[in-house]
Amino acid sequence: MNPAKLIVHTDVLLDHLQGDDHPSILRMAMEEFFCYTTVFQAVELFAAMRTPAARRAAEGAMAAMKILGLNPRRAPMYGTLFAAHPRKRGTDLLVAGMCLDSGLPLLTAREGDFRGIRGLKIVAPRTLAAARRHTARRNGG
Repeated sequence: MNPAKLIVHTDVLLDHLQGDDHPSILRMAMEEFFCYTTVFQAVELFAAMRTPAARRAAEGAMAAMKILGLNPRRAPMYGTLFAAHPRKRGTDLLVAGMCLDSGLPLLTAREGDFRGIRGLKIVAPRTLAAARRHTARRNGG
């Protein structure tokens, strides 16, 4: 049986590294999914890390995921995506394109940033947290 897969967005990674939620949404996701992220999330994450300790923590989080890169053969698809959404942030469109190209949903709380992108599946962190609470109640926990 193949495990479910998803792509983790920068907001979820940052919340994991900087938040006080235990377990974090990232940990919950890793218990249920094989987690990927993109090279763009890696760049954003490392840009936000200000100390050597923070960078090491980011490296640890990234080591637990496969990092997807841009496939140059898909440039026409990305061009169409950019033309269809000229007001969206370029990085968000590249991430959305990677999700569409790989057929994987995106785990993010920034749903509005991706609204209107046809075919893109979003998994909201609150959905994962609610499912976890439901499972715990069902199992008597």
